[in-house]
Amino acid sequence: MGVRRLERWWPGWLLAGVIAFVAYLAMPYGWAGYLLSGSAGLTAVVCTLIGVRAHRPEDARGRLLFAAGVSLWAAGDFVYAVSDLRGVTLPYPSVADYCYLSAYPLIAVGLFRLVRRGGRRSTSGLIDLAIVASALSLIYWVLVVGPLVRDDSMPVGARATGIGYAVMGVLLVGTGTPMLVRGGRSSPSTWLLRIGIAVVVVSNVTYVLAPAVGELAFAGFVMTYVCWAGAGLHPSVSEPTAAAGPETFGRGRFAALAASTLLVPGVLFMEGLRHPADIDWRAIGAGALVLFLLVLVRMSGFVRQVQRQAGQLEDLAMRDDLTGLANRRLFEERLGALGGAGSPQVAIIDLNGFKDVNDRFGHSYGDRLLQEVAERLTGSVRGDDLVARMGGDEFAVLLPDAPASAMKGLVERLAAALRKPIRAYDQELLVGVSIGYADGAGVDDPYEVLRRADVAMYEAKQLGGGRSCRWRADLDQAAGERSRLGAELRIALDADQLHLVYQPIVELPHGRIVSVEALVRWQHPTRGFVSPAEFIPIAEQSGLIVELGAWVLSTACRQAVRWHDDLGKAAPARISVNVSARQLAEPGFADFVADVLSTTGLPAERLVIEVTETAVFGGGQTVEAVVALHRAGLRIALDDFGTGHSSLGLLQTVPVDILKVDKSFVDNITMAGRHAVIATALIQVAAGLGLEAVAEGVETPEQAAELHRLGYRLAQGYHFGKPVVQPDFHPAELTTT
Repeated sequence: MGVRRLERWWPGWLLAGVIAFVAYLAMPYGWAGYLLSGSAGLTAVVCTLIGVRAHRPEDARGRLLFAAGVSLWAAGDFVYAVSDLRGVTLPYPSVADYCYLSAYPLIAVGLFRLVRRGGRRSTSGLIDLAIVASALSLIYWVLVVGPLVRDDSMPVGARATGIGYAVMGVLLVGTGTPMLVRGGRSSPSTWLLRIGIAVVVVSNVTYVLAPAVGELAFAGFVMTYVCWAGAGLHPSVSEPTAAAGPETFGRGRFAALAASTLLVPGVLFMEGLRHPADIDWRAIGAGALVLFLLVLVRMSGFVRQVQRQAGQLEDLAMRDDLTGLANRRLFEERLGALGGAGSPQVAIIDLNGFKDVNDRFGHSYGDRLLQEVAERLTGSVRGDDLVARMGGDEFAVLLPDAPASAMKGLVERLAAALRKPIRAYDQELLVGVSIGYADGAGVDDPYEVLRRADVAMYEAKQLGGGRSCRWRADLDQAAGERSRLGAELRIALDADQLHLVYQPIVELPHGRIVSVEALVRWQHPTRGFVSPAEFIPIAEQSGLIVELGAWVLSTACRQAVRWHDDLGKAAPARISVNVSARQLAEPGFADFVADVLSTTGLPAERLVIEVTETAVFGGGQTVEAVVALHRAGLRIALDDFGTGHSSLGLLQTVPVDILKVDKSFVDNITMAGRHAVIATALIQVAAGLGLEAVAEGVETPEQAAELHRLGYRLAQGYHFGKPVVQPDFHPAELTTT
């Protein structure tokens, strides 16, 4: 095994440290132990210097300071070794003690620099450090400093040295603890550094609490030197020791703070058992007061942080990720808040040909187009008007209180602004717009204005691209067409015009199919293919969704059982079925699902019920149905997670097993920005709550690879397979690259 391989096999350094620990304990007390300790320390210094020169770490200054401190520790060991060989008894304090004491500040400053390389330490981090240091100071005062201060028989120099060791011990433990409790991924070099710090912290505390077993503490220092030698020499020393980004309040930090606050009663009980008549009440009381104040400050800061983050999440929930505009939720809230006051005006703007842009140039061009449209819309309205992206390529403008003439003028400005070519990277793009608008005249319900504007927009699209239309009463007659389509859907249910297709849900990174999602398709005898986007809303409005959903559920369950019988282990482990709010609101829906499972023979754990955030947002019967299904053993998936109402709040009220992360967060996952931050936050939420996360809409291997890197292990999208009648459950593995 070559030198480079020895460098990279970092657990070998840990093993060497354990061997050195045992070897020190096996040696007789005297010069041999000191020589071993000093040699190990010198090795750590040399390895650190070689590593800094060879690998050029970002935190080189911190490591050099750290190495300087370790060299002084090693020098102290050599002084003791030489004096013992010569048979000379060193005084207390001696040159060795001066070396040891001088080393602590250098090591502490070096550690502090290494810990904060990811960014400036936050106020909360400093307070946490103060809490740990205060608790340790209390122990050192009660056990070491206090007795030394009161011992008049000891020379002043000896007492000062003992107090110095105690103060330096608090300094070392206080600066080393943050690295031990810091979260995030750690490199092999950082792991060795952290292990060494943990051993030296334990050794310091052990020596204070139990001086009789001091040899264990000294052996721990030898092990620390070996670990630090590996940390300095390993190639990963070039990676930052502290992860960039905000500090997180993880389990390690919580445990450290909890243990620190418990030290006060612990010291009180200990002193009560040791010296019940001579308890240092003033020191313990002062320590308790300091810790109380620090914890109080920390909690107030934590509350402010939570409030600030809640505000940021609320802002994210109210804003469209791509354009920064208000989203549908905020738009509807603002519209609803108007009530019957004023004369609200609403315009709905739909882009014509947007899909062609995506298909021809790709989604990145489509996204850039949407961003430019958002900027032009914003630049065309007044300061108190609201522009929102309602979804896809649809936008809306709300004029809270304006005459009809103001809306007409605005529509003309909007049309003129969007008539000009839009620059998207290297392309000049032209898109048409269809604008529908309406006012609140004669209506008490502000949402009726939005409905009328939507009806007018549909009419503008029917008239051709680049048109605008104001709502008229006769436009509602267009609802007749939707009624006809609803009637034909009724016939389709009876005439077997509907069929199911199944889209694979795969396991990353290899692409093995683990489950499928059932999707309904309609092949009309004269209309041809009718998109679900057309007939599902009509089914919802007419109530046919209940019967349609029952047919989908029964058909999907029967198919899942057939696959299991025919394919055995190759069959998908689970099948997902979408359920609407209307179905969930039906009395006895959970019992109906149980009957379907009993009839088809499909085990409950193999069926996943997918619900949208909107479906369960209102609570009541829909949530009760979901709870009943979950209790029956079915798995619940929250579909399009992150795009609906108060996503995080729903996780507290609705039993959820799976989060299906919406495609909008996946489209630009390979690009730095808000989308990547949100996608990362969502997988962290899922992991923290013990939920599975499925990334939807994965279309490229690059997206799949990035999702896998972020921690996603399940994905769905055209990259892995389109919805088909019979998926291939024996394909070659489709990796993320």
